[in-house]
Amino acid sequence: MASAAKLSSRPLDRIDTGPRFSEADAIRLNRMFRASDTNELLTAVLKDRIAGDVALVSSFGAESAVLLHLAAQVDPHVPVLFLDTDKHFPETIAYRDELVARLGLTNMQVLTPDPVDIAAKDDNGLRWSWDPDGCCDLRKVRPLAKALAHFDASLTGRKAFQSSGRATLPRFEIDASDAQGRLKINPLIDWSAADIDAYFEAHDLPRHPLVEQGYLSIGCAPCTRPVKPGEDPRAGRWSGWEKTECGIHVPGEAGDKDLPPDYEPVF
Repeated sequence: MASAAKLSSRPLDRIDTGPRFSEADAIRLNRMFRASDTNELLTAVLKDRIAGDVALVSSFGAESAVLLHLAAQVDPHVPVLFLDTDKHFPETIAYRDELVARLGLTNMQVLTPDPVDIAAKDDNGLRWSWDPDGCCDLRKVRPLAKALAHFDASLTGRKAFQSSGRATLPRFEIDASDAQGRLKINPLIDWSAADIDAYFEAHDLPRHPLVEQGYLSIGCAPCTRPVKPGEDPRAGRWSGWEKTECGIHVPGEAGDKDLPPDYEPVF
């Protein structure tokens, strides 16, 4: 009986199934890094691990080299997640391989769609032509969700100048794609197009070969066209459709919902 009583008094082991981070955490981090430059932020995230296990999600598109270079200077072993949709321009795949080698990135992870899903819902590979949302869900959203389940936060290359839907995004926000409470970190959100161009020049970074043909935002080949003068940089994506994001980012995300008290963007 004594041993049973002793056993019953032992604290129960509990598994914490709550979200990793809360809106309050995001607000606190935005305040903490309000006056910090991008390099200080990345050092805190990648070296000091203030956000836990972090992955960098990259499309290896028109401006991707900047964030990849910045991150590689802090930690070349940062996990870099690339969604190989089987619909990319050949130039993007070649550019990806060139940047990985040049920047010394050692933890490149290529994510691919589930072949069972593709066989069941896009067996002829033409879903993009009549249901671009469904195509993105199969080829981007699902593979990324599966991969990010192992991380506490992700780094994105989103910038405010790219579109109206990104104009009010903060540096730190909660990933709204599920209830896990991952942080989504936007280190370049307050960079201008001129800042990006200057960084390419200062560090002699190679440009995506399609940029000189007018492609200012580069996704899958069937759903990307060159941008016309005066258009937003992302206007060439899903042209003709009421679609502005592939689904891995909710349009406007933090900017489209009621903001918590004392919320302040980074700029």
